[in-house]
Amino acid sequence: MADPGKGQDGVDPGELGSARVDAAALRDAELGDVDWSIPPKGSVRRTIKVPSGSLAALTMGNPDNPAIVMVPGATGSKEDFLLMMPDLADAGYFVLSYDLAGQYESAAAGPENLMPPRKRYDYQLFVDDLVAVLETAAASPAHVVAYSFAAIIAQLAYAQRPELFRSLTLQSCPPEPGQSFRGVSRIGRFSSWVNGRIGAALLIWGIRSGRFVHVPKGRRSFVNYRFRFTRRQSVRDIYTLMQDAPDLRATLAEASLPKFVAVGEHDLWPLRLHRLFAQAIKARIGVYRGGHSPCETSPHQFSRDLIALYAKADEPA
Repeated sequence: MADPGKGQDGVDPGELGSARVDAAALRDAELGDVDWSIPPKGSVRRTIKVPSGSLAALTMGNPDNPAIVMVPGATGSKEDFLLMMPDLADAGYFVLSYDLAGQYESAAAGPENLMPPRKRYDYQLFVDDLVAVLETAAASPAHVVAYSFAAIIAQLAYAQRPELFRSLTLQSCPPEPGQSFRGVSRIGRFSSWVNGRIGAALLIWGIRSGRFVHVPKGRRSFVNYRFRFTRRQSVRDIYTLMQDAPDLRATLAEASLPKFVAVGEHDLWPLRLHRLFAQAIKARIGVYRGGHSPCETSPHQFSRDLIALYAKADEPA
């Protein structure tokens, strides 16, 4: 039975996010300008065969340990979780992150490789890829951490294959179904009438220029470098998909597995919407200092909270 005053997972709500100063918070405060092109010591590069082709992945830890699969969002890559992987591996987990089809080092993966081939990246393509990764990476259900657009994919994958999930963490997840950009500052007011080509171009411009998210020089250099490889078609199609996000709140609310919403206090979407989303799906929420990317700006605090949540989820029944 959970302790009085604590959630169903036994974790004190005040312990999640940046609500307290501890060793993890101090480590995050000391983060400098990171070279994101250098993988953590002890990590291993690998390739995973999935329906859309081959996905580039990075792993860390003992493969026999419980698995954590970390999925980056649109225009992102496996490197977005670099600073978290050592903490999670040291805590006794096997950590795997991969590039989405069409993105960075998985750029060759796409709808033309499906059987039968399709013309566009669609939700089911990304869901089937994630399912294939989960079936490949773990002998038992895995903890899944999904970032932004990938959080929509993870919800869909859970709805189709719940037995593959030990827990579900949604980082900076679009908090509203349907036209998910409508609550975003700057682009929300016109996102409903721009097509995928224009929307993707604006999205890439905003990321490259730093207009949407201000990041250190080293981070921006890496972000611009990986744009050399990411297929514009994949970004265009993802933008279009996010204009019609499915509503899985009822399905998630009924799910008994541990659920966690992680978000920066200055995310693209208002914090009020994230709180309403977490309430709707009956999930805990952790709010971190920074913007859209707690995995980059608060990696040690985010890892600390995941480890606490996983400890309860992994207890013997």
